[in-house]
Amino acid sequence: MTESDEVLIRESFAHLHRRKAETGALFYGRLFEIAPEVRPLFKGDIRAQGVKLMETLTVAVATLRDREGLAILLRKLGREHRGYGVEESHYDSVGAALIWTLRASLGPAFTSPVERAWTSLYGEIAGVMIAASRES
Repeated sequence: MTESDEVLIRESFAHLHRRKAETGALFYGRLFEIAPEVRPLFKGDIRAQGVKLMETLTVAVATLRDREGLAILLRKLGREHRGYGVEESHYDSVGAALIWTLRASLGPAFTSPVERAWTSLYGEIAGVMIAASRES
């Protein structure tokens, strides 16, 4: 990931963070639309889950320059998500829902470079979490 990718991610995330409740709701609405099989994995209030998602993304964006710190967090999340019943195939649906949410939320500001930056970041996030979920 390049420095310009980091700038694009930070700038676009600032817009999402200002509307974090709406962003979380959009994300989970889309996720459950494209992957209804994951809905039973969420037992609590989905609005609270949306807040957790945005908090996690906030930490991820804040630690873009601290890759090892970010990896520690992501490995922990990967192991936790395995315990919740998350399967590797679910990560593709989450990525698709994330990109859709960004596109819907940012409108014309969701440019090709922004999409590439977020796709790259999510690929790294998912890769670390999946690897951690495979650990015994």
